[in-house]
Amino acid sequence: MQHHAGQQPSYGSAEPPPYGSAQQPSYGYVQHGPGPEGPDRPDRSGRRSRPRRARAGRRKRFLWIGAAVAVLGLASVPVLNAFDVFSDNGDPMSFDRTGPGGGSGDAGKGGSSGTGDPRVRMPTGPRADFTTANTLDDGTKIGVTTLHGKKSGFTGRVWVWAPKEYYEEKYAKSAFPVLIALPGGPGYPVNYWMGTDLKLQSSISEWSKSGKSKPFIVVMPVLNADNKNYYDGSDIPGQPKMGTWMSDDVPDLVKANFRTFASRDGWAFMGSSSGAFVGLKQVLQHPDRFKAVIASGPDLRPDSPLWRGHEKEMRANDPEQLAKSLIARPGAPDVHLAFQIGTKEGGRAKLESFMKKYGKGPIKTRLQVIEGGGHNARGYVRGMDDGTMQWISKVIPGPTPAP
Repeated sequence: MQHHAGQQPSYGSAEPPPYGSAQQPSYGYVQHGPGPEGPDRPDRSGRRSRPRRARAGRRKRFLWIGAAVAVLGLASVPVLNAFDVFSDNGDPMSFDRTGPGGGSGDAGKGGSSGTGDPRVRMPTGPRADFTTANTLDDGTKIGVTTLHGKKSGFTGRVWVWAPKEYYEEKYAKSAFPVLIALPGGPGYPVNYWMGTDLKLQSSISEWSKSGKSKPFIVVMPVLNADNKNYYDGSDIPGQPKMGTWMSDDVPDLVKANFRTFASRDGWAFMGSSSGAFVGLKQVLQHPDRFKAVIASGPDLRPDSPLWRGHEKEMRANDPEQLAKSLIARPGAPDVHLAFQIGTKEGGRAKLESFMKKYGKGPIKTRLQVIEGGGHNARGYVRGMDDGTMQWISKVIPGPTPAP
């Protein structure tokens, strides 16, 4: 949907600056405003990883922590916890089977899983250097690494979380599905899905236990190259290649470090607002790489001002044009588009029109209307709980336990 000045999305207690003007060109050159405030902003647990140099002073800090506990007794522990002094954020971590902090494991064992299952791709390596960004209540960790994109040339941060099942021995040679989660707003330098306040990862854990969802690996790259421009998740001429970053470099990082499905069947996107546009576009643009998307409160047309003077390239990144081409393509693979929209946000008529026009042939669509929901990430997670994840999980395979 286009975000006009008179119809701004609601992000909670704080109002963001307008997303555009009331007068927009045919494709809507909208400069996307600052990232979401209020409920969508990561809380203290979602702050950036601690720099490595900060860890050098930890020993001194633990000395005064010990002194505080000795003087004040156990009553001081809750206070210290409130200030996160016992956190391991910023410490090295691993996603190998030995556990979130383990050392040896799968990375670098590319190729066959040894099960004879051609669907499984073992980690190819090289292993990335992850540090802890957050820890969930079940002990699983969200890690962060800096990725130097070989194909895009862009360098940015990527956060990753693996579900508890990923570390279980019975799934040691099984592939896990991947969900690339994209934020709205600037999406730089932080992807707000990496915070624990929105409960995306903990919700997926609960949904997988109840059968609503497959246990996805959640991958959260930065959405844009900086916080000055919006790049539509595309290779805009003369700009950082954020389309290639999303379609190639980020998946390559995942394949290098995790047990994944060899085919596109185990790969999906999710996103809200501008991030929903990028996920939708990627699936329609690369149906041979990605099978599904959860697009919540999505933009439906390219709207970066950086497209000026590049009409041809902009149309090649327009979901409507991509949908038309996919429908007309002989033998095109099915793609599954799960849309979500709240009753308190605009754009529903345009979204339903898009679904009616393009939801045919290889394009399968579903709409989750979120009662009382606004244009915010917290409401979209509720919509996923209400049915979206169950629908997507019917077409995305899950891990297979050893006999």
